Amino acid sequence: MLVVFARTLILYILVIIIMRVMGKRQIGQLQPFELVVAIMISELAAVPMQNTGIPLVNGIIPIVTLLVAQIATSYVSLKSSKARAIICGKPAILIENGKIRQSELIGEMYTLNDLLEQLRIKGVPNIADVEFAVLETNGQLSVIPKSQKRPVNPEDISLSTKYEGLPLDLIIDGDISLSNLKKADLTVNWLKTELAKSGVDDIRDVLFASLDSNGNLYHQKRLYEEGKQKQ
Repeated sequence: MLVVFARTLILYILVIIIMRVMGKRQIGQLQPFELVVAIMISELAAVPMQNTGIPLVNGIIPIVTLLVAQIATSYVSLKSSKARAIICGKPAILIENGKIRQSELIGEMYTLNDLLEQLRIKGVPNIADVEFAVLETNGQLSVIPKSQKRPVNPEDISLSTKYEGLPLDLIIDGDISLSNLKKADLTVNWLKTELAKSGVDDIRDVLFASLDSNGNLYHQKRLYEEGKQKQ
């Protein structure tokens, strides 16, 4: 039992490291060859976990080999557009200038029902409102509505807007992010003073606090379960 536990833990850590090295992608954003590698790695890791008679190294070597092959393939696709087209394929324009391209639908084995379903998911129920629809190499459908059907942007009405950067998380679950405070050129004393203005005397009482690009501090207090006190 202890051997199974140890083998499983080793393979789990190995797979986590390998998937991290492969990059940050959601399943729906994986290229076909990346999805194949992910499936094969999971299968290769499962076999040594279930069968203790198989040497652990027999599972580790194929997994590491797949990682090397995947990195090499990714590197080649980065350096060569021709290789990228072969490995990942090319985007397919399913709707162009408001017209469905039936030949592309057939070539991609994409039914009209599939197209209509994806358009509805994208919030475009009427195909007549679509200027372009592009099937990306990862299987996602990009939809560009006709100009008269797009939401109004501030630029369209010559409206000037203020810059909005990412807010800085200053407190998460009662812990102060000193690095973000330093980035904002602020101090812990400043933070405590601002929170005290809202009736917060203890940092541990704060569930979350952030600072937006305009210098506004947002915070939410922690809710304690009835009968429980903060430690």
